[in-house]
Amino acid sequence: MSLDANEANALERQAAQLRAEAQEEPAAVPSGEVKKETQIIAIYGKGGIGKSFTLSNLSYMMAQQGKRVLLIGCDPKSDTTSLLFGGRATPTIIETSSRKKAAGEELRIEDVCFKRDGVFAMELGGPEVGRGCGGRGIIHGFETLEKLGFHEWGFDYVLLDFLGDVVCGGFGLPIARDMCQKVIIVGSNDLQSLYVANNVCSAVEYFRKLGGNVGVAGIVINKDDGTGEAQAFAEAVGIPILSAIPQHEELRRMSANYQIVGIPGTTWAPVFETLATNVAEAPPVRPTPLSQDGLLNLFKGDAVGRGIVLEPASQSDMRGHEIVEKPSLEIVYDVA
Repeated sequence: MSLDANEANALERQAAQLRAEAQEEPAAVPSGEVKKETQIIAIYGKGGIGKSFTLSNLSYMMAQQGKRVLLIGCDPKSDTTSLLFGGRATPTIIETSSRKKAAGEELRIEDVCFKRDGVFAMELGGPEVGRGCGGRGIIHGFETLEKLGFHEWGFDYVLLDFLGDVVCGGFGLPIARDMCQKVIIVGSNDLQSLYVANNVCSAVEYFRKLGGNVGVAGIVINKDDGTGEAQAFAEAVGIPILSAIPQHEELRRMSANYQIVGIPGTTWAPVFETLATNVAEAPPVRPTPLSQDGLLNLFKGDAVGRGIVLEPASQSDMRGHEIVEKPSLEIVYDVA
């Protein structure tokens, strides 16, 4: 089915807009001492590593310790707060803002921010697949938060949940623009999560060299099976371990059932009490990112496929048959 002229023009405008967004660079990094009373902490990690589990329980424990905590999900999947609210999805800022604008109504904080047992939580959200840039959605979401009074809110801690394996400018916003004081990484004893952790450390160090102030406060080892790769990584890059949450069937089951485990007086409370204390007190430090080989050396050779020799492909390989080299007709002039 062919497109009419209007549809073709609309698609071309959308494509042009996406190309323009992809070329946008973050604003220059401000320099100087960070003096905000509220601790704004960006948490990064590979998708599926357990950031939502960690943050829901961490924020809940902090609130039970008398702290005012705001948890903001910055993942387009909008699943950061789902465990906190027993599996219920919350209206996202981007979607709600668009709907309100179309109806000629003003977005209010009660439309997008919700509470449970002292924890305040919201989701930025993101565009549908193929309909926009997720990183640009993050930028738009924070612009909306500023209009809602973000800089006037009175919290002890603001926790921002970011995907670490997406590298466009929007997801690096807190680091690039000094929006947070420190970064926390959630990882595990596997190569992919530590690859992401190392990339986050590289981003922090890059912007520090440009005059930024953000540092890494440490790593949370989730689903710790005791093999030690994440601990070795932390030692190698020079960041502390804030907590090691064990790989345990009860934790997996409770998380799958959207149950909070970081409740004072329960079996797993000490894990999250320690984590809450360390998150609050750990100073931001400058990491020393590893090279690719350095990262691979944390693992046994049989675990990461070392020893494989890279065999270059030829034009004959690519075409599936032998090719005859033809003499060039190019005229080469002697240089005087």
